[in-house]
Amino acid sequence: MSEHVEWSEPEGPAPAATAAVTPADAADAARLVSFGLQPKLQPARDQEYADLLRRYREDPPFARLADAVATGLGLIVLEVSPRAGMAVTAAEESVFAVRMGDYARRTSADGGDRFLHGLAHLAVAAMAFPRPEDLADDGYIGRITVNGVDAFVRQACRRLEERAEEQGENTDPATDAPGLEAAWRIWVRRSATGATKDARRLAGSTTGIVAKAAAFLTESGFLQRTGDDHGGTYRTTARYQLQVRDMAGSAAMAELLDLGVVPVTDGTPTLLPAEESDDLELVADAGLPFHSS
Repeated sequence: MSEHVEWSEPEGPAPAATAAVTPADAADAARLVSFGLQPKLQPARDQEYADLLRRYREDPPFARLADAVATGLGLIVLEVSPRAGMAVTAAEESVFAVRMGDYARRTSADGGDRFLHGLAHLAVAAMAFPRPEDLADDGYIGRITVNGVDAFVRQACRRLEERAEEQGENTDPATDAPGLEAAWRIWVRRSATGATKDARRLAGSTTGIVAKAAAFLTESGFLQRTGDDHGGTYRTTARYQLQVRDMAGSAAMAELLDLGVVPVTDGTPTLLPAEESDDLELVADAGLPFHSS
């Protein structure tokens, strides 16, 4: 009587068990995102921050967990590195999103000023990174001044006015009309300084509006103030470069750069003649680093 023998395929290696996410892991991931929401905090000056960044780079499951926490908060991770920390920006639906309308209303009740504040932010970005290669170079540092940005915008306004005259367009529409064409008409009518009796710069002047933009960007960790010359001098941070990269394709930025008005990077405007280009429409309320209302 023959013995029956059952044959079976040899068992392969058991699948590696996926380590369970612990409450401590979740807390660390949330802590890292919280550091990213503190734009002035530098990893080099905070050991816990630096340690969590290192863990993010070396521990893929932890990196995925941190990314998931950011996504759940409506944040977009732009970069995680020693130079920028955990650089995040708010998606449009995020509770952390800053809207141009809210920003402008904190400064003035005049609805027309909303375009001026948006234009000031666009101009700061365009002056800080006037060429694509500047945005692409991680080591590039842009430099702007308040007076330089105002001069840049006024030069762009002159170019827009020349274009309107060449095309026979109405050069004096209602000041509440949307778009860059309306914004420049409001800008050129506004005093550059409009100092008070004690020589303080008026907040509603164009340099006052640029100064407000620069102060906001400094508070947000995008600029660093370096001096008081020319209305205030500033240098860009890695976070601002990432922010401008993320927003560089906006219609507003494209229209401003298409004017061919290119400043040098020390904040002193040296402006080149514009090339002919087709007009682009500006999305109302557009302005770095804001979302439309």
